Amino acid sequence: MGLYPEIEPYDHGMLDVGDGNRVHWETCGNPDGTPALMLHGGPGSGCTPRYRRYCDPAAYRIVLLDQRGCGRSTPHASAHGTDMSVNTTAHVMADLELLRRHLGIGRWLVWGVSWGSVLALRYAQTHPSVVRALVLTGVATGSNAEVNLLTHGLGRIFPQAYERFLAGLPESERDGNLAAAYNRLIESPDPAVRERAARAWTDWETAIVPAPPRSVERYEDPVFRMGFARTVTHYWGNDHFLGEGNDEGVVLGDAHLLKGIPGTIVQGSLDLANLIGTPWRLHHAWPGSELIVVDETGHGPSTPAAVNALIAATDKYANR
Repeated sequence: MGLYPEIEPYDHGMLDVGDGNRVHWETCGNPDGTPALMLHGGPGSGCTPRYRRYCDPAAYRIVLLDQRGCGRSTPHASAHGTDMSVNTTAHVMADLELLRRHLGIGRWLVWGVSWGSVLALRYAQTHPSVVRALVLTGVATGSNAEVNLLTHGLGRIFPQAYERFLAGLPESERDGNLAAAYNRLIESPDPAVRERAARAWTDWETAIVPAPPRSVERYEDPVFRMGFARTVTHYWGNDHFLGEGNDEGVVLGDAHLLKGIPGTIVQGSLDLANLIGTPWRLHHAWPGSELIVVDETGHGPSTPAAVNALIAATDKYANR
C-alpha cells in the first residue's frame, strides 16, 4: 500500500490569526473531497510534504498548516523577540477554527501525530460538532505523567545521555520541572546560553528514540533547533496549557467527551508512551475507538506497517 504519491498544493496562504501571528496553510487533493486536517507534532515541528500523502488525494481535501511560531508561519519561535505568551493550546485551537471557517469547511477528519494527537484530542473534546473522525499516531495526551517519563523516568534507561542532559542545568534545578528549567535558559538574554540549552534539549530528544530510523538532520538546522526547543519546553513546562490536573491529565480525563466521534489509534509497540499505558488507557476510555499496535515501530509512523495502518484508517473514513 504505502504512502500516496507526492502531490503539490492547489491553494495556500498566510492567515492572520491575531496577536501579530500569521499562520501558513495549504490545501491539496480534491477540492470537493472530504476535508482532512493534518496536525504536526512538536510542538513546533511544522508540516512537511509527507503529510500530504496520508490521505487519498482523490477522496480528500487535505489541509496542512504550520502551527504558531514554526515552519512557514510568522513570527518564528527561533527569534528571541517572538512573544510566546500568545502561543498556547487555546490560541492554536482558535487558529484551527479560524482556518476552518476561512476555508468554508463544516466538518473535517482530524489527523494528528505526537503533540498533534494531543491537539486533535482536545480540539475534538471542545469542538465535537466539527470533527468527523480522528486518526492518531505516536499518541500522547499532554499529561504530567508523560512529561515526567520523558524528562525524568527515561534517565534510568539512558543514563549516560541523561547525565549530559542534567549537566546542562544549574544543580538547583535538576530535580523539578526540567522542561521549565530548560525553557528559562532558552529565554535567556545571552544567545550563547540559549544555543547551549537548545542543543542539550535536542540531544536528549535524539537519545531517547530507541528504534530506527533516528533522523537528527532537522536538529542540525540552528533555526529549527532553537524554535523547536523553545516551543517544546514552553508547552511541556506549562502543563501544555491544558490546565492543572492530576497525573492522568485533562485530555485523558475528558475522553468520555469523544463519544460519538469515531477514531483510530495507530501505535508503535516500541513507542515509549506505552510504558505508562497512554494509548491503551485512551482507547478504553474513548467509546467507539480502535487501537492498532504495530510491532517493531517506535514513536510515529516510522515503518511501512505503521504507514499502511494509517492509510487504511483514512481510507475507511473517506466517505463515512
